[in-house]
Amino acid sequence: MTVLDSRALNRATLARQLLLERADMKPSDAVSHLCGLQAQEPQEPFTGLWSRLRGFDPAALDGLLTGRTVVRTHLMRRTVHLVTAADVLAWRARHEPMLRQRVLGTYRRELDGVDLGELASAARAVTSDGEPRTMTEIAAALVGRWPAPGRRALGEMVVAALVPMAQTPPRGLWRVKAGVRNTPLAHWLGREPAPPAPDGTDPVGAALVRRYLAAFGPAASADLRAWCGLAGLPAAVAAVRGELIAFRDERGRELLDLPDAPRPDPATPAPVRFLPAFDNAVLGYHDRGRIIDDGHRGLSVEGARVVLVDGRVRGTWTVDAGTVAVSPLRGLTRAERAAVVEEGGSLASFLSGGESDGVRVTEG
Repeated sequence: MTVLDSRALNRATLARQLLLERADMKPSDAVSHLCGLQAQEPQEPFTGLWSRLRGFDPAALDGLLTGRTVVRTHLMRRTVHLVTAADVLAWRARHEPMLRQRVLGTYRRELDGVDLGELASAARAVTSDGEPRTMTEIAAALVGRWPAPGRRALGEMVVAALVPMAQTPPRGLWRVKAGVRNTPLAHWLGREPAPPAPDGTDPVGAALVRRYLAAFGPAASADLRAWCGLAGLPAAVAAVRGELIAFRDERGRELLDLPDAPRPDPATPAPVRFLPAFDNAVLGYHDRGRIIDDGHRGLSVEGARVVLVDGRVRGTWTVDAGTVAVSPLRGLTRAERAAVVEEGGSLASFLSGGESDGVRVTEG
């Protein structure tokens, strides 16, 4: 079986994630191809798409949000993602057991004895008018009947798990600061999410395997589960295995992939790219060694914005008074530094609306 080393996996990841070269792709198609963008920090998807798409205009993503073509919602791993309306309607029921279990993992003691079916029915009644509400407002309407758990536990169980919700604009619009207000997906999108599949079948799981590999492969089953957080995927993998090809990584793990998906030559040059906080190019794997060194793995879960140099995480970045400030994790060559300054200047111009192209690189 062919062995793919970390550089080969790196270049495949960059190609699938639209980071090897910017794509001529509509933002809606990019969100779909990437299986969504992690979006608990509401401005970060704009940088994620700017780094991936040629000529990206933030107004285009604003239009998708207000036009209800893409939605902010709790989905993979119970984190807020920006996903297409079509995908959230198709995928939401498959994620619900995981969403419930993850909320219970935090609030099991508080919610002990609460009939979640009754809580869901009451929450649907409270939100049936479609009026966007904060989690606190939703919980306040329920706490009289369930006083023991407290408002936080009730609110998180309802909003993140029991009732499929959309976070409504202006939350998530370009340069807008707005709190989270929730409305049922069924009201926001005009139809209910697809129901769960019949027992013994998992068409959504099979679709997720294919979609994940298209955006993240080649990858192991553990990587797939780390990305989405779902249980029961070995059966879905088995169902589509005949469509896939297999490799091994340098640790001996089996990696699965779509036969015709891009796997560039490991010698392919990789441009400098600036990634937003919690970007799935880093977080979308159990083994993140293809893109970040083990010694820096913590950065990926701490919300650090990272800089890719030759395809790997080699620095972090922030913005200060319109200037992009880069902190290398190791020394940069003269050519690498020049490339970081050039791309950082373009990013500063994008973030500032053309008012600044300042870049500051500290000594690594």
